[in-house]
Amino acid sequence: MGRKHSVYKMEDPIQLKDEGNTYFQANDYENAIQSYTNALKLSKDKKLLGILYRNRAACYLKKENYAQAASDASRAIDIDASDIKALYRRCQALEKVGKLDQAFKDVQRCATIEPKNQTFLETLRRLGSEIQEKLKVQFSTDSRVKQMFEILLGEETDKEKREKAANNLIVLAREDAGAERIFQNNGINLLMELIKTKNPEMILAAIRTFSGMCTGHKARATAILHLIGIEKICSIMAIDHEEIALATCNLFQTICDSLSGEDKKEHGNEEALVLDTTKDLKAILLALLEMLISQKVSSHGRDQALNLLSKNVPRTDVRSPDNSKTLFTIDHGLKKILKVAGQLVDLPDHLPMTENTQLIASILLNKLYDDLRCDPERDNFRVTCEEYVTGKFDPNNMEKNLHAIQTVSGLLQGPFDVGNKIAGLTGVMEMMVALCGSDREIDQLVAVEALIHASTKMSKATFIITNGVSLLKDIYKKTKNEKIKIRALVGLCKLGSAGGDDYALRQFAEGSTEKLAKQCRKWLCNPNIDVRTRKWAVEGLAYLTMDADVKDDFVEDEPALQAMFELTKSTDKTILYAVASTLVNCTNSYDKKEIMPELVQLAKFSKQHVPEQHPKDKKDFIEKRVKRLLKAGVISALTCMVKADSAILTDPTKELLARVFLALSEDPKDRGIIVAQGGGKALIPLALEGTELGKTRASHALAKIAATSNPEIAFPGERIYEVIRPLVSLLSTDKDGLQNFDSLLALTNLSGMTEKLRLKILKEKALPEIENYMFEDHEQIRQAATECMCNLVLCKDVQENYMADGNDKLKLLVLLCAEDDVKLQIAAAGALAMLTAAQKKLCTKLTTVTTQWLEILQRLCLHDRPEIQHRGFVIVYNMITADKDLAKTLIESEMLEILSVIGKQPDNPKRQPMIDAARSCLVAAMDYGLIKPFS
Repeated sequence: MGRKHSVYKMEDPIQLKDEGNTYFQANDYENAIQSYTNALKLSKDKKLLGILYRNRAACYLKKENYAQAASDASRAIDIDASDIKALYRRCQALEKVGKLDQAFKDVQRCATIEPKNQTFLETLRRLGSEIQEKLKVQFSTDSRVKQMFEILLGEETDKEKREKAANNLIVLAREDAGAERIFQNNGINLLMELIKTKNPEMILAAIRTFSGMCTGHKARATAILHLIGIEKICSIMAIDHEEIALATCNLFQTICDSLSGEDKKEHGNEEALVLDTTKDLKAILLALLEMLISQKVSSHGRDQALNLLSKNVPRTDVRSPDNSKTLFTIDHGLKKILKVAGQLVDLPDHLPMTENTQLIASILLNKLYDDLRCDPERDNFRVTCEEYVTGKFDPNNMEKNLHAIQTVSGLLQGPFDVGNKIAGLTGVMEMMVALCGSDREIDQLVAVEALIHASTKMSKATFIITNGVSLLKDIYKKTKNEKIKIRALVGLCKLGSAGGDDYALRQFAEGSTEKLAKQCRKWLCNPNIDVRTRKWAVEGLAYLTMDADVKDDFVEDEPALQAMFELTKSTDKTILYAVASTLVNCTNSYDKKEIMPELVQLAKFSKQHVPEQHPKDKKDFIEKRVKRLLKAGVISALTCMVKADSAILTDPTKELLARVFLALSEDPKDRGIIVAQGGGKALIPLALEGTELGKTRASHALAKIAATSNPEIAFPGERIYEVIRPLVSLLSTDKDGLQNFDSLLALTNLSGMTEKLRLKILKEKALPEIENYMFEDHEQIRQAATECMCNLVLCKDVQENYMADGNDKLKLLVLLCAEDDVKLQIAAAGALAMLTAAQKKLCTKLTTVTTQWLEILQRLCLHDRPEIQHRGFVIVYNMITADKDLAKTLIESEMLEILSVIGKQPDNPKRQPMIDAARSCLVAAMDYGLIKPFS
């Protein structure tokens, strides 16, 4: 029934009201609301207005829009205070939003007006006891809250009791009702008392409780922020304690999410009460920027402040035009971030920093620069950086010069283009040369590291190559200092690896690459060298392992591999990208350029350079290297790397790790090791977040593992449900055939396990994709899709799909039973057997989808494979028991003869299921009286 009022305009409110009633009775609440709303606009009659509001309230109740229902009912009650229908509707709506006491008052008025109405009396009694119960819980929660604080703040309490109370408090704060009770019972002040105890356990409990209370509740989060004060929260985050810094960072994040509405939880009408939060969010930003340069802030506090800026300032969605937070941060804090990037940890009065602080600062600079939308914004960013760097140069103050060059290094690791432009400014290169020639270790260290970072992107580093190589060679030969020697070597490696894995483009003389790599491995294994310096040895290998001889020697050197894996487990996470790059090189999991033979001929003819493949980059060598890496413990290193802080584990690094995982899971024999060492679990986050390419690679590795191992062991607990979305993503048509195939195998394995998993697969919209692949020309893909469907037909929803009219799904299954591929026949006949067992209607439908149905069925029952015969007889049995006419059709055909021949065979353990099925068919036919018992 279409909307009448959209065709012609009705001017009569009574007619519109009647039309609304008609819609309401037909359960079309959307149109009913529209009619009542139009009538409300036209009517001036008070009595009619009351009826319209009360009727619209009934529609909103049906649509479960309770706030709107209560509001309309209230308007009707304002017109007529004894409107019993409106009162009862408001009561129902208020009960649904948890306002029991107000609902109780409404139904009390209803019962006063109509004292004999059983519905009102029943509701009155029920709400009364619910309110009692709620008060009881409230009182008991209140007393529990008081008790917890007494234990926590008591002098005599033993440690165990105190820990238990702290945990209970955190758990209570995570529930909305519990958080409200803590808030109402002077909780904020008591939690601040806990922080004053200076006991780390107590501080953590207080901070985590605050986080629970702020989650998803804008009003409460605003109140808590103002009661504690931003400055106080910053001072807690500044404490030199890693866990406290992280917990406080989470508290800030929760507050920011709640204030900006990122955390979408339903909280009734409280939205309307809260004032604009932009002022608070700006104040938090400014406070975090101040933390970056404060000497009082601990190293962990500084890292978390950078993390918060990284997460909350740049746009999460590039399509959003609003990058005002980034512009605000650049105006008020770019120089503060540069100050962190330019710190020198070897000088006495540097800011407290962890090994990761400066890399996190570089990543933040890069994110801010990437978030700019136009050239003027980018120019402003660059000019600010240039002024900052050149403003530091001072012929009389060496430390200022060092700080300037170190800042350039920080920019080169972040927004490279900005760093590269600054490295080319007059005075900067000269300063590097001067520092290289200095006698002080720190001068040389800073200059050489800056040269290394400047030579990152080859095409842009020509200027560095012309000046840098001679400088670095000079230092490498002259210096006796190992720290400087390693760094100079890495610079040379970096500049020398421009040819990638191209065998013919060797930058160094033959053999010197291996020599350099050998030296790097020696440094890597030397425990007397500091971690920072050994990290540079890995940086060198990340470039040198592009050479096949180098990677082959490296994987043979187990101590060197294990030394590298140990470094990934240290607190210094700046090494992750270099380790991941080295592993990508060793497993050859980088993108390979396809070389067309015709082009090679053409290139030779025109005397152009032709990329060549090294003999050790061939398949058998790669497989050997993979086995070596697995033996040396690469999986535990990878799982440790995946757990790194999100600010350091950037999307490009995740992509490299996903590539390595995929290369390692190529051979089914190796997948057991990967699962045993926790590789299955580690892949899930890589498949859910990162670059598109990285997510696809990780999803493919997951598919390979889920296809051949027991998923309950590979992905224990709830993780098994997280695997399904990545697997389904591989079914899309833009993925390649191997990805489709492996994903179908994995989904088949999972769908054979539990109903909950099958429902999750359907929820991720995999069904249409799987059905499409059942039409695929490629035999293996078609077979895998049919096997997956064979498991999914156990689901009610899938059976409904097969029963629906207007599709060829059932026909396809019947026709697939006639294919020559045995595995395909087994799967298709299995699916048919299960469908006809579950839904009698399908037994009849089966005979209408194709005229060949009987012939196909007879071929199944005469097949030379017992498992296919068995499935055929089960389908026949289902059809006979479903409908007498169907049974008659089957028994009057040659099917009777087939059943008799098989049914009369002597018992045979190998063929028993099939023989039993044939006999069951005969018994069912006898029960109908279609055949006589044979002697």
